[in-house]
Amino acid sequence: MKISSRTEYGLRAMVALAMMAGVDRPVPLRAVAESESIPEPFLDQIMAKLRRANLVTSVRGANGGYHLSRPADEISVGELVRVLEGSLAPVACVGEADSSESACDLFVGCHARNVWVRVTNAITRALDALTLADVMHDEVPLHT
Repeated sequence: MKISSRTEYGLRAMVALAMMAGVDRPVPLRAVAESESIPEPFLDQIMAKLRRANLVTSVRGANGGYHLSRPADEISVGELVRVLEGSLAPVACVGEADSSESACDLFVGCHARNVWVRVTNAITRALDALTLADVMHDEVPLHT
């Protein structure tokens, strides 16, 4: 599974929002873009998608910007990734229920599919177990 730049930037932007303001006050888009080195037009597209998914709220005006719609410990990384990426499944036959069977003629009885179901379930559990608050306070060393 490869994560797109949209999701990488989206996670960084959400953590930046959480660290800069939480849910208390809006943060200007430009401040997030500058702090995270994200092109502002691309970040604007990402934030629009996050706003439609009710992960962020926007405030218009001179003191406007974005803030989290819920506390950081109530927003899972899995939720964020699904909003920006869609399905977490690494192959089409494990994706959404209505399109999985049509993805492959070997859907029924395919033993390889079981591998991808397990991978999808593990990824989903891992990402859903992490919140923005966890990411904010994570002390994983950058180099091992």
